Amino acid sequence: MGGCCCMSHFNEDNGRFILLAVLIVAYLTAGATIFSAIESPSEAEAQHRWNWTLHNFSQIFNISLPELKAFLRSYEAAMAAGIRIDALRPRWDFTGAFYFVGTVVSTIGKSYFLPSFLPSFLPSFFPSFLLSL
Repeated sequence: MGGCCCMSHFNEDNGRFILLAVLIVAYLTAGATIFSAIESPSEAEAQHRWNWTLHNFSQIFNISLPELKAFLRSYEAAMAAGIRIDALRPRWDFTGAFYFVGTVVSTIGKSYFLPSFLPSFLPSFFPSFLLSL
């Protein structure tokens, strides 16, 4: 009787949901397989060329490979933090911050802004704007 109770909760909607979930996972798996097959050889070739360039650079300029890699890691960290060698302007000045807040606010709430939807848009816009400050 225990198994019968569980089967009664398995209705048509649950079956559709499970079928949809299985199809989505199968679709994602097929896409990942195809994408990996297409991109992996190019990535391996690019990695091979990069290693060759590093080795040649270290030989030409008489720099040890570990020192060169340590320097490049520091450079990558600086780039990820937004630090540039020739800083044109700070990234988080008022203009940059205003642009960032504008993009955050514009993606929260309704995705359309038409005059007929203005009454329903404004209540969702202002709380999200205040939260982004």
